[in-house]
Amino acid sequence: MTVQGADIRPKIRYIFNTSAHPDHIGGNEKLSKAGLTIFPGGAGPGLGAVVANSGSAAILGHDNVTQRMGDAFPVAAWPTEGYTGRMRSYYLNGDGIQMVYQPAAYSDGDSIVTFRRADVIMTGEIFDMTRFPIIDLEKGGSIQGEIDALNRLLDLAIPPVPLVWQEGRTFVIPARGRVTDQADLVEYRDMVTYVRDVVDDMIKSGMTLEQIKKADPTFPHRARYGADTGPWTTEMFVEAVDRSLRPRS
Repeated sequence: MTVQGADIRPKIRYIFNTSAHPDHIGGNEKLSKAGLTIFPGGAGPGLGAVVANSGSAAILGHDNVTQRMGDAFPVAAWPTEGYTGRMRSYYLNGDGIQMVYQPAAYSDGDSIVTFRRADVIMTGEIFDMTRFPIIDLEKGGSIQGEIDALNRLLDLAIPPVPLVWQEGRTFVIPARGRVTDQADLVEYRDMVTYVRDVVDDMIKSGMTLEQIKKADPTFPHRARYGADTGPWTTEMFVEAVDRSLRPRS
């Protein structure tokens, strides 16, 4: 079906960048070109004008995402619409959508995306069911910011309704792994907080980073979330936590 020559078959309308992590922005250009942004307006009785934004879907993200992408990505992959405040709200297909900014978690450009009517939350790199959270200190991340972000997710997520005749819960979509809910978030938040507290106590007792790594503060959770190889190892996580907490001389 077309209106005034424009194709309005279902297409990607918006691409939400939850951070500048390569996994989340690497497909921006191709996805955008495969989509179409529409702008309703007066175009005669009962019809809205459908206008293509250069034939591409809009890319949305915090302004820090664009700053972090820089010259490493083509301009066509950069967000076309950024925000700098606490959140940015949209309305599409009868659902309210909000991008909620979380500073200093994985990085300084993290956003949580909530779909209010569908009761779904996209967490981005803040929550990863397959490993300890990535904390990119060079991009503004921190262990305390990560915990603050997980607590914000818990504020937004509603736990399952404990009634056998009624089903309902907030579905939480992590960066990787299965679809989860509030109970999984609680477990993950508690795990990250535990590691933070243990490492902090070790630093205060005078232990060096090498001593802390040897003591293995992640031991109770290492079997589930740890990794000795790959892009984000348990050792890298412990180092990031240590650097986040250790007083700088």
